[in-house]
Amino acid sequence: MSTENTSPTPDQPTPPAVTPAAPVTPASAATPPASGANAPKPGGPAPYAGKGPPRPGAPRPSGPGGPNRGGPNRGGDRPNRSDKPYNPGGAPQQLYVGSTKPNARELDKLIEDELAQAMGDFDVSKTVAAVETVQKPRAAGTVGGGKKTGVIVGVHGNDVFVEVPGGRSQGVLPLQQFEGRKPVVGEAVEFDIDHYDSADGLLILTREGSTQIVHDWSQVAYGMIVEARVTGTNKNKTGLTVEVAGIKGFLPASQLDLYRVENIDQFVNQRLKVMVAEVNPEERNLIVSRRAVQEKEKQAKAEEFWKNVSEGQVLKGIVRSIKPFGAFVDLGGADGLIPASEFSWQRVNDLSEFVKIGQQVEVKINRIDFDARKIGLSMKQLTVSPFEEYAKQVQAGARVTGKVTRIADFGAFVELTPGVEGLIHVSELSTQRVRRVRDVIEEGQTVIVEILSMDATTRRIALSLKKIASEEEAAAEAAEQAEHEADLKAAEEAMANRPVNPNLRGGIGSVIKFDKP
Repeated sequence: MSTENTSPTPDQPTPPAVTPAAPVTPASAATPPASGANAPKPGGPAPYAGKGPPRPGAPRPSGPGGPNRGGPNRGGDRPNRSDKPYNPGGAPQQLYVGSTKPNARELDKLIEDELAQAMGDFDVSKTVAAVETVQKPRAAGTVGGGKKTGVIVGVHGNDVFVEVPGGRSQGVLPLQQFEGRKPVVGEAVEFDIDHYDSADGLLILTREGSTQIVHDWSQVAYGMIVEARVTGTNKNKTGLTVEVAGIKGFLPASQLDLYRVENIDQFVNQRLKVMVAEVNPEERNLIVSRRAVQEKEKQAKAEEFWKNVSEGQVLKGIVRSIKPFGAFVDLGGADGLIPASEFSWQRVNDLSEFVKIGQQVEVKINRIDFDARKIGLSMKQLTVSPFEEYAKQVQAGARVTGKVTRIADFGAFVELTPGVEGLIHVSELSTQRVRRVRDVIEEGQTVIVEILSMDATTRRIALSLKKIASEEEAAAEAAEQAEHEADLKAAEEAMANRPVNPNLRGGIGSVIKFDKP
C-alpha cells in the first residue's frame, strides 16, 4: 500500500518534512580559506571544520565503541582539539615595530623618565616624615596635641576655667593639678588639650606632669600620673601599700625615691605623686612608682640647668651620698662632686665630720665638663684662704714652729697654722744622707723649721731642717773650739803664776809655754 498521497488522520502526528540531502563536498571546498592566526600551517593537516561541542538539546553523534566514545568528536562536555586557538608558528610578534629593541640601560632610563613624569610634584620626604610622625595609640588620660597657653577666666569649686586661644569653647582644668594652691583669675597657665566633652561643650585640659583624676579601673592606664595615699607598709618592709581613688596598689621601696630610703615608715599617711608602672584590672594588680615621677621632673630641670650653669656660680644643694674620695651633691638639675681636698683648707681625714647625708650645703662651681656633664664643686673656696693671711705675717727666711702631720717617701708635711702646711723635702731633713724619713722625724713631732720659699699661686711652702741643723752644728763646733782655747789659756796662766821654789837649781830659768794644737 502506498502512503505517498495519503493524508494523516487526526489521531496520527504530522511527520516532519523531508529535506533532500545536500551533496557531500570536501572540507577544503566547503570552508573558505582562513587568514591570519587561523590560516593552516603549510604542509600541516587541514582544520576540522564544522566540529565543536554539541549544542544543548542536540543529539550527540556516536562513533565506534558506543555513544560519546571514539570518532572525531568524542562528545560530552570536553571540547574538540579543533576548537583550540590555532598557532601558525613562525617568529614571535615584534614589540618595537620600525625600531630596534633598546638595551637594558636605555630601558631603565625610559622607565625612570616615565616614573618621574607620573610622580610630578609628589614629595617623598614629606610623605615619609608624615608617616613617621604618626602618633602611636596613647593610653587613656594621656595628653594629646601640643602645648598651649591660656588665661584663667574663673575658678568654681574644683574646676578652673581657661580661655583657650583660637578655640570656640572654653577649657576646664582640675584644681587638683595646681598642687595645693588656688590660681587667680587672669593668671596665664600652660596646658595640653586632652579631649573634647561634647555633653558639656568644654575642652578637657591637663597640665604636663600633673596628677590625673581617676574613678575606677577603666580609667587607670600605664604611664598615667596619679595621686596615691599611703596606707601602710607590707610585712617584709619592702614597700608601701597605697590607694588611688579607692583602688589598692603597691609602691616598692626601690621606686620610692631617687636615692635609698632607710626608713619607709615616714611616708605612711602621706599623699604622693606617683606614676602607674603596671596595671592589670582583671587581676586587680596596680603598681606605682614615685621615682619615675622624680626622674621625669629632674630631666626637665636638667635641660634648664645646663643652659644657665657656669663656672664660679655659688649654689645650694643637698648631700646625697658620701664616698671616701668626696661627696655628691644634688644641685636641682644635676649632681656635682666635692672632692675631699675641697672641703676645708685643713687636711680632711673623715668627711662625715664636715657633712651629713641629707644636709643642705652651699658650694661653688670650680669646673664644668659640658660634654661629660660633670661638675666639680668646692666648699673651702667660699671661705678666706688662711694661706693669704699667713703670707702677710710671715716671709721667707723666718723660722717658725710646726707640727708634723704626715710623712711620705719624699719628705714630711708640717702644719704651721690651721689650714697652712709646708713640706720638708727629704734633702732638707738633715746634713747627712737620709735613707728613711722616719729615721729623722716622726708624725706628731713638734719641730722648728725655716721657710725657704712661699708660692702664692700654688699655695706651697718649702721648709728646711737641714739649714737649721747645719747652723747648730757650726755653732756647736765654734763653742767647742772656744772652750778648748779657754782651757789652754787657763793652763798657761796657771803655769805662769805658779810660785818659784828657791831650792831648785839648774835650768834656764824661763817660763814654760804649751804649744797650741
